[in-house]
This record gives sequence, structure tokens and C-alpha cells, in this order.
Amino acid sequence: MEEELISKKELLDMTGISYGQLYRWKRKGIIPEEWFIRKSAFTGQETFFPKQLMLARIDKILHMKDGLSLDDLAEMFSPTPSGQSIRVLDILERNIVSRPSIELAAPYVGQTELYNFEQTLYLYILDQSLLSGEMSLEEGPHLLRTLMEHYGKYEGKNCDLLMIRKMGLSVFMMLSAGSEVFFDGGTKMVFRVSVAKCIEELKLKISIL
Repeated sequence: MEEELISKKELLDMTGISYGQLYRWKRKGIIPEEWFIRKSAFTGQETFFPKQLMLARIDKILHMKDGLSLDDLAEMFSPTPSGQSIRVLDILERNIVSRPSIELAAPYVGQTELYNFEQTLYLYILDQSLLSGEMSLEEGPHLLRTLMEHYGKYEGKNCDLLMIRKMGLSVFMMLSAGSEVFFDGGTKMVFRVSVAKCIEELKLKISIL
């Protein structure tokens, strides 16, 4: 299904933000440049945005901007992992990741009292995928191995984790965010996870530790 778009004029009217704010956030990287989509319209070239992504992002910015600087917001929304390490005790106490997921991941990610951000990201994606009910415990290690082997190849660029299933067999893959992917009729896409969105969520959870 084609993603619903919203024009720049409609966006500014709906959210009450100014043209200057919008482009200041773009320059800071708070709103990704790829969300600014140039399309032909009856008035000429116009700028459109993915509607739901933009409305959700602007709502977060407006609720957070009084307590954070633009640089802090840029770091929060950046798809690049932070350099922060997190204690396992804090991860559990804040319900960032459940104990069963940490125990499941330990043979692959490592069993330690302190995880770096990237390790915590793997745990978080594993936990969220299990909580969705779409993935079994037996499939969890395959998800982890895919992330650990391939996530680093994107070097901070937006990417997605995809799970497909055919005839009871599951396969995980990584691809650039927004890339189209097609399967034969017997293949089911179980889920597609935005790694950048998970990074954003995780940074927000860690910021309140």
C-alpha cells in the first residue's frame, strides 16, 4: 500500500509550526532529509512528506523542545547509536528489555553487567519482536545473528530488519529503509522493523535513567 503523503502547506497548517522551524529542524537532522519528497503538482514542484511519520515526529519535537536543545534533539533522533553503556540492572528495572530476552540473548550478545548501546539495541529489537507474538523463542537467535552480522554494514544509515516465513521456515534479512521488496505468493512478511525507530525509542528510554 502506497504511503499517505501530506503537502508542506497542509503540514504547517495542521501542526502550527513555521516554515523556518521546519527547515531549521531539517538542517539539524531532527527531521530526515529523505522525508522531504519533491513531487509534481498542478502548481509546479511541491514538497510532500510521509504523513504519519511527520506528524508523529513533530508531536515529539514539540513536547521535548522545551527541555532539550536542538543539538540534544538531533542526537535523540539520529539513526547513529550513542556511545552510552547501560547496566543490565537498569535495563531490567526500567523494563527496557525483559529478563527472558536477556537470558535468551546472552550466548550470542554476551553475558555481562554492562552492555554498550549497540548490544542493548539488539536486545531491545529481540524483546519487541517477541512481545509482538509474531516470532517464537526458537527464531530469536536467528534474529540476533542477522543483526550482529549485518547491522554494522549500514554505518549509521537508516535500515530495516525484515522477517519472512514460507512453509514454516523463517528467514531474516536487512535492507535499506524504505526499500521495496517483493516475494512470491507463498511467502508471508511477518514483520518489518525500522531500526532507526528502535534507536530513537531506546535513546528516549535510556535518557530517563
